[in-house]
Amino acid sequence: MNGQDISKVVHGGTGIRKRRETGAPILDFSASINPYPPHLVPTLDPYRLEHYPDDTYLDLKEVIGGRFDREVSEIAVGNGSIEIIRVLCAAVLNPGDRVATYPPTFGEYEYSARLAGALTGGGPGTKIRFLCNPNNPTGHLLERGEILPILECCEDEGSILAVDEAFIEVSDDPAQTLSGMRHPSLFVIRSLTKSFGMAGIRFGYGFGDPELVAKIEARRLPWSVNAVAEQMATEAFLRYDELAISRDRIREERERLSAKLSCLPLEVVPSRTNFLLLNMDRDAGPLCASLLRYGILVRDCHSFGLPFSIRVAVRKREENNLLVEALSECLR
Repeated sequence: MNGQDISKVVHGGTGIRKRRETGAPILDFSASINPYPPHLVPTLDPYRLEHYPDDTYLDLKEVIGGRFDREVSEIAVGNGSIEIIRVLCAAVLNPGDRVATYPPTFGEYEYSARLAGALTGGGPGTKIRFLCNPNNPTGHLLERGEILPILECCEDEGSILAVDEAFIEVSDDPAQTLSGMRHPSLFVIRSLTKSFGMAGIRFGYGFGDPELVAKIEARRLPWSVNAVAEQMATEAFLRYDELAISRDRIREERERLSAKLSCLPLEVVPSRTNFLLLNMDRDAGPLCASLLRYGILVRDCHSFGLPFSIRVAVRKREENNLLVEALSECLR
């Protein structure tokens, strides 16, 4: 990485680790997972466990293609959306190329670019522009009309616009997706496991020009989507329409939680997805530590460049009430 920092990006979703460290139950608000997912009970054929997966994932891609009206040649799959991001950078970037992001946003974009030897910050030689929609950690959702001028800019400069839609399926307006748009400068990244509440299986996918997808698939590790993830993903796509129920329940609970949090000495940033960014007038580190003593794990946003902020998932009502109670005590 040309002498650059190779420390891993800080992520949420550390509830298992914190539970091991503290020996106590943990309510994990640091990972933004759909609290009201469709209930999946897939039946896994033992034959699939005895054999390697088909590394082309043709059956799975046909299911995805049927859902989104895309050709198999336009679909990439991976072990979570992060693998898609990493392999995209490896496929497109050369040392000295540049990558642009729109901070504050997901740290894996810049980190994956640096792993590929690229420079961050945009400017001449930009090869990829990463856009998170809805944005993590702010929850802001751009409309398609706001993104298309950026895509035109990418076409003019010969770069790729990589739109990360990991949270769009649980956002207020999933119709803003670019997943159905075909453009040689566009690559859309998706994550199934957040929206279906099964982060542990790790499954991501993406849509793009067949030539770019072929490069990504060639660099992806063989069999990176295991048989369980493949079967679970297939079942999920067959019940994809049920996410409409999740979205309604998340929006209702987010509005209720926002109203309660607004009574506390902090700023609630308006969000259109299943998490909230909370800004304070002090460093967030001590608050995160205090909340952990109440069994509440939140996302410390120092790694986003927001030292006075935390991000909290929208969970079920009883759990959200516990968050509000703990915050009330800790902010006294």
